[in-house]
Amino acid sequence: MALNNTYDARLQQETAVGAAVQILLLALLGSAIGMGPVGWLTGLAFAFATWAVLSRALYRSPLRSFGPANRVTLGRATLVGGVTALVADSFESAPPVTLLVALTAVALLLDGVDGKVARRTGTSSALGARFDMEVDAFLILVLSVYVSAQLGPWVLLIGGMRYAFVAAARLAPWLTAPLPPSFARKTVAAIQGVCLLVAGAELLPAPANLAVVLLALGSLVWSFGRDVLWLRRNARAVRPAPARRVRELVPSGR
Repeated sequence: MALNNTYDARLQQETAVGAAVQILLLALLGSAIGMGPVGWLTGLAFAFATWAVLSRALYRSPLRSFGPANRVTLGRATLVGGVTALVADSFESAPPVTLLVALTAVALLLDGVDGKVARRTGTSSALGARFDMEVDAFLILVLSVYVSAQLGPWVLLIGGMRYAFVAAARLAPWLTAPLPPSFARKTVAAIQGVCLLVAGAELLPAPANLAVVLLALGSLVWSFGRDVLWLRRNARAVRPAPARRVRELVPSGR
């Protein structure tokens, strides 16, 4: 029992350190750009939610160690928290586009690193894969909110599609069945963040930005539609998993 308590304490320390680093990043951003109360409150809410959800998941998991891969994912989550604060602050003042793009670019570049680290160190886990997936999904949601201010609310379909699928799976349990691996699905998932980042950077003419985001949305609709049809056709052959184990139609490579 004492040994288990020691491991639990170490796991909780990891999440606490992550929350502290998140607050430090917010302080640095606040001093650099004079971030307003909306940005601060949003960033702090993200830090608290990440700490609370991850702590609860770790408490319920069989993990004995946080692991290097989860540390990479936690680092990406910290960057996503910074992006979230900047996007929230952009509704009150002109956004620091260069800083926002830089944080987002690093977060996107690190996507997949945690998976490689997990495989090389033999520390892959269901919790780690889910953590990675949720960080990716939330970053896409935040970027779609930012770009929607430029191109219109329809862009929110990109960030909201995964969450709509999770909600639909509660009503249609056959959507919880596992999907076969798909390189196309992973490719579509990867280009969402890139396309939204390109549009958010506003380096291209407005028509080009529109075309880039339409490409992202079209590919995502195709990917989700193809997988939903596959799940529907195989609904009777595959026993559905419990709703709490719903996985994203565009899973991470971890």
